[in-house]
Amino acid sequence: MAETKSLLKDSTIYGGSTILVKLISYLMTPLFTYFIATHEFGIVTNLYAYAALFSVVLTFGLETGFFRFVNQVPKEKQGSVYSTALVIISSIVILFLLIFQVFIKKIHPYIWDSQIQDSYLRMVIIILSMDAFISIPFAFLRQEKRPFKFGFFKVFQVVLYVSLCVFFLVVCPRINQSHPEWIAWFWKENYKVGYILISNLIATGLQTLGLLTQLVGIKFSFDRQLAKKMISYCFPLMLMGLAGMSNQVVDKIIFPAVFPDPETSMSELGIYGACFKIGVIMMMFTQAFRYAYDPFMFEKNKEKDAKESYSVVMKYFVVVGLLVFLGVTFYIDIIKYMVEEKYFAGLPVVPIVLMGELFFAVYYNLSLWYKLTDKTYWGTIFSSTGFILIIVLNFLFIPKYGYMACAWASFAGNGLIMLLSYFVGQKYYPIKYDFKSLFLYLGVAMLLYSIAVLTPVENLWLRLGFRTILISIYITLLINRDLSLSEIPYINQFIKKKIK
Repeated sequence: MAETKSLLKDSTIYGGSTILVKLISYLMTPLFTYFIATHEFGIVTNLYAYAALFSVVLTFGLETGFFRFVNQVPKEKQGSVYSTALVIISSIVILFLLIFQVFIKKIHPYIWDSQIQDSYLRMVIIILSMDAFISIPFAFLRQEKRPFKFGFFKVFQVVLYVSLCVFFLVVCPRINQSHPEWIAWFWKENYKVGYILISNLIATGLQTLGLLTQLVGIKFSFDRQLAKKMISYCFPLMLMGLAGMSNQVVDKIIFPAVFPDPETSMSELGIYGACFKIGVIMMMFTQAFRYAYDPFMFEKNKEKDAKESYSVVMKYFVVVGLLVFLGVTFYIDIIKYMVEEKYFAGLPVVPIVLMGELFFAVYYNLSLWYKLTDKTYWGTIFSSTGFILIIVLNFLFIPKYGYMACAWASFAGNGLIMLLSYFVGQKYYPIKYDFKSLFLYLGVAMLLYSIAVLTPVENLWLRLGFRTILISIYITLLINRDLSLSEIPYINQFIKKKIK
């Protein structure tokens, strides 16, 4: 239980910075939806979907690989693991930069829509290259348990990014109305997508410069044998991550090509992309958990009660995930204003996206068995299976049902890989999960959600009050059955002080 408390404490710290970053990033969605057109938001959605895929290839699974190998060597040799990982990722990044910067004009017509300019692509490529390189210094900070420095650089980047976007999209248009000569040398009315990318480029560039301090004092040594082992271990992880990320973003990539009306495809994608962002709250929860769970998973594996701890973590993970689902869906009448009213047509995708993302989050939690047993190829098999299902469903149903087909396809694909991972995992690394509790909380959550949706309450404040009572029932069950407030880090310290 002590280890679980430690994980919860680390999740609180890492999660705090991660959630803060995501919350600040959330400001981008209303900013974009209120200040750029739907088709422009569709372009942004499409570009960042491609960026997500390229990011997986560039990072090459080396974050997980770093944790895997750094915990197998004595403290004095951990610098060698760090520097070897840096050399590997630097080589991948340089190769990527050379290929795309040289051949971008030839590649462009075969991959991207004609509305996407070459300058957009070049900036995305540079941003991704910097992001990939600094993933290893960030992993080093996590390994060294330096969450505050980790959080500082994460928050710095996103605050600067948001500030620059506000300047280009909000301030500059107002200056242009009164004193256009002040900004005529750098600002153009029809280049809003470009300014979003320029903002990202500047913010990521400064973040990268700041993290270069992590290279100071490191004794660099490249271990060829270790590099071979890391590449062998990480390559299946990269393929798995690529297939997994494809499950998350492939609909936003193929939508413009499959949607029957080319004139409105980017606008429809913009509506879907904006409402999908609301479901990112579940991803935010998963990401916060992951930052603490990766090092915990490998460290805990050395101990006898590891499987018991993994089971306990899974229970609380699902319980909190369901609470996130209820919180978002119950208060959607308020949350929906993070997008402009013209995007409200896409709100029905939100519950589907949230539950699909919870399935994927559970799958990530289950993935520990093939990471710990070095059978990472199974991750590729699962993710590829889900990817194929999502592709097929999107091609079949987008022409008829539009972006609703995208949401249901992701739901089905994520549900499939979650089930496959569990049943295969029980053969190679059996863990006794507390299904009694898991199904109890799932049943209660779905019952409360059904009551909320099926009970007509016209008045907004009465409806919110009614749903607050419903979510209080779930929280009360959690506290009385499985979670004493005194078990939560910081809260238990506060209680002890009050008692004294």
